[in-house]
Amino acid sequence: MKIVTDMHCHTVASAHAYSTIQECAAAARARGIELLAITDHGGSIPDAPHEWHFWNLRVVPEVIDGVRILKGVEANIINYDGDIDIDEGILERLDIVIASFHPPCCEPGTVGDNTRAVINALKNPYVDILGHPDNPMYCVDVDEVTAAAKEYGKLIELNNKSPMVRRGCEPIAAEFAQKAKEYGTELVCGSDAHISFEVGDFSEVNRIIEQIGLPEDLVLNTSVDKVLSFIKKRKRR
Repeated sequence: MKIVTDMHCHTVASAHAYSTIQECAAAARARGIELLAITDHGGSIPDAPHEWHFWNLRVVPEVIDGVRILKGVEANIINYDGDIDIDEGILERLDIVIASFHPPCCEPGTVGDNTRAVINALKNPYVDILGHPDNPMYCVDVDEVTAAAKEYGKLIELNNKSPMVRRGCEPIAAEFAQKAKEYGTELVCGSDAHISFEVGDFSEVNRIIEQIGLPEDLVLNTSVDKVLSFIKKRKRR
């Protein structure tokens, strides 16, 4: 399966990342990535960019070094009601919104608490992607979450960085992929790059795709047109 888009990338705007947008775009082009989503962290992460960063993303060109650029955010789920830490006025201006759990922003709860938070986040019309749901710190009911993503037309992320930073994630990621295959829930691949050398790296994700035998029509990243079509639907939401 050929992956031609990367839907999760951080830049120096998130201070624990190390590359500029231009450097990430150049790396994407070198890896054959045709579309790259810039998704720096929402404000509840201690070193996240100021909200003005997101207001001002309009100055970023739509194409850099031949690579289509999506302007987005990795918002933080901040409570079990599924609220996220980005103002609605900003959300409506962005191309893509990932919602994820991070320890500084929301204490891990029970499986029921975490599942409720995630499903409520998926109900948010501005949220497009559930980021790295394979985190063992935030265990959820995989069946319920995958079904909810299908119901609300949202995407479940296969995160290439998870095996490096979320120990024990592999069986959870595989379970999400298997359930997505059963329900027909769309998946999206993200490198979660924090430096340009990681952009477009899907080595871990490809293992899951092959293991589960995911059909190409369930993986958004195989076509720029598929991504742009999804965004059009998102704008209508």
